[in-house]
Amino acid sequence: MNSRERRIDTRVNIRVPLRFRALNNPASLELTAESENISHRGVYFSTNYPFKIGTPVELHLKMPAELVGQTATEVRCIARVVHVQPDSFLGSKAGVGLRIERYEPAAILRDRWAS
Repeated sequence: MNSRERRIDTRVNIRVPLRFRALNNPASLELTAESENISHRGVYFSTNYPFKIGTPVELHLKMPAELVGQTATEVRCIARVVHVQPDSFLGSKAGVGLRIERYEPAAILRDRWAS
């Protein structure tokens, strides 16, 4: 994400619980974290997971009402790591920036499995 895109997207400094897993490792477990900030196209959070730039990530979270203009919406995202800032948080956690490539409401996923 270039600096111009960062300025266009409204970032909301909000802590939202999220679940994630790296898609480049089939054995990777789903982990939890909490966002530091979110925009329509990205999320920034801290983790001990050793992400590398370019890693594809599956992410589940509730997009806050401040971004979607309605009640918070639970979504599943496919994202990619675009920024890693080692040791940027207490406990030697890295700050990780993800660019959201696509997302869909979790309700659609539940409907697909139910039919």
